[in-house]
Amino acid sequence: MADGQTPRSRRLASPIREFIATQSSGAVVLLAATVAALVWANSPWPDSYEEFWHTELSIRLGDAELSLDIRHWVNDGLMALFFFVVGLEIRREFDMGELRERSRVATPVLAALGGMAVPALLYLAVNAGDSAVHGWAIVMGTDTAFALGVLALAGKRASPRTRTFVLTAVIVDDVVALTIIAIAYSEDVSLAALGVAVTLFGVVLVLKHSGVRHGVPYFIVGSGIWLATLVSGVHATLAGIALGLIASAFPPSREDLERVGAVWRLFREQPVPEYARTASRTLATAISPNERLQHLFHPWANYLIVPLFALANAGLVINADVLREAATSPITLGIVLGLVVGKPVGIVGVTWLASRFGFPLTVPWPQLIGAGTIGGVGFTVSLLIAGIAFEGHQLDDAKLGILAASVIATVLSLLVFRLIGQLPGRARTAGEDRLAAPIVDLADPVDPEVDHIRGPEDGRVTLVEYGDFECPYCGRAEPVLRQLTQAFGDDLTFVFRHLPLTDVHEHAQLAAEAAEAAGRQGRFWELHDLLLTHQDALTYPDLLRYADDLGLDVDRFARDLSSRHFALRITRDVESAEQSGVAGTPTFFVNGQRHHGAYDLESLRAAITRELGATRSQRRDPGP
Repeated sequence: MADGQTPRSRRLASPIREFIATQSSGAVVLLAATVAALVWANSPWPDSYEEFWHTELSIRLGDAELSLDIRHWVNDGLMALFFFVVGLEIRREFDMGELRERSRVATPVLAALGGMAVPALLYLAVNAGDSAVHGWAIVMGTDTAFALGVLALAGKRASPRTRTFVLTAVIVDDVVALTIIAIAYSEDVSLAALGVAVTLFGVVLVLKHSGVRHGVPYFIVGSGIWLATLVSGVHATLAGIALGLIASAFPPSREDLERVGAVWRLFREQPVPEYARTASRTLATAISPNERLQHLFHPWANYLIVPLFALANAGLVINADVLREAATSPITLGIVLGLVVGKPVGIVGVTWLASRFGFPLTVPWPQLIGAGTIGGVGFTVSLLIAGIAFEGHQLDDAKLGILAASVIATVLSLLVFRLIGQLPGRARTAGEDRLAAPIVDLADPVDPEVDHIRGPEDGRVTLVEYGDFECPYCGRAEPVLRQLTQAFGDDLTFVFRHLPLTDVHEHAQLAAEAAEAAGRQGRFWELHDLLLTHQDALTYPDLLRYADDLGLDVDRFARDLSSRHFALRITRDVESAEQSGVAGTPTFFVNGQRHHGAYDLESLRAAITRELGATRSQRRDPGP
């Protein structure tokens, strides 16, 4: 499989794709922890479950002492780190992901709000006049890991747009849910302690804008913010998401990458501890704080913290008496009704209303129904709010409702996506004619007057490659690209742009200028193919020999190379690559969207075929 890439920096993976992959696999661990909690609570030693989680754990410094039971250390402490990761993801989406174009997210945001309001209203209707109304916010959240796990089980029946929609809705859910926890579920708030937390947060902002990149100061001040928030009476998880939101995400700049290359060469020449430390720091600072923190904490949050939270909170004694009581409990019924019915009704209904007012759809209607049913998979945030709102039998009823609703919503979601796969084409794509255009990652549009194009200029799919003639991965991709241009014919426009990685490939710049010199004589693609076939021979004499083999005017070719006439043309492509966040070669864009993953024949063929299907749907007459 051709999935390598010569790095100009650490490859910028798609924020959404990377997040989905990690969360989906984490769903398996989360499910295992939930089952373990239920088995433990229903074992021959059920009392040991609650006894263990109520064990006090204290930290003492002089006369100061912080004492919480283990469950609260998990719920208030470790979950603050989990929501810190959520905050990082939200900020990354605003800076680099789907949320960076605010006008495009209005519909999914409105849908998410509808998917929170309708379940809450249904719960309140079932529990009207009862003290259990205090748990109205339990039905508002959707569990990220389980929801994306369901999407993974749905497979190709769930489109990439659906995954994006679900993740956007979950992000909105998390923000609103934590805001509600801070406002509606915080009692006896200490304004003094809250003021300390706000002041320390200001210190973090000062550190950030002062250019401090070392993690220790942030950890110390961040711990102070968490402690002050905990003491204030506001749920401590709010501190986590607030800190995550300020960690900026951005692609590495050209200057940073060049500095990394220079420092690395210095260490390579003199491998001493001083240069090793400098190289390590320079490499780290070339990547945005958001990406570094995500890389560090995301696996811990997914594979340890959230499963540990489930183990601490999902345990519930299930017997005939509990089931009998839950069957008539307004709490259980309200939660099941809110999540299983309220979520899809709210999401689909508000989206329909928004479309009436001119807001574009982001997923076709059948896929939207599937996304709505997935919204009913509430777990982590629902359990968190239930643990704050209830205790005793009411908490047991709430837990059972959350578990039942999550199971029902999962089964319904899979059934919906199976039915979608069996619908006739016209019904399956209902609403595609009103979809918002996808966000374009390619900063510099293709210009037939400037770009090198192989195939028709007006193909329905445009494949852009940023390549380096000395890059071995570009050489491996070249036969694949030729097969694709032949296979898709007039439907595919292939564009090659230069990205010579001069810090790692000595002859790349000269080879790129040579290709442009050949292009001046109408033979760009012939030399392009020849250079990628002979990547180990790209010196000046080699280039002259290739020009002669192709029948070019060698004297003119040599003059063009010597004059550096085409250096600015290469710079134009390099700058466009930088603006598009390209981090290595080869990097591909399919109709302006970055292609991620492998670039073997099947992967690229699938991406092009998918785009061809999308363009056909957009051109199809939607009918009456």
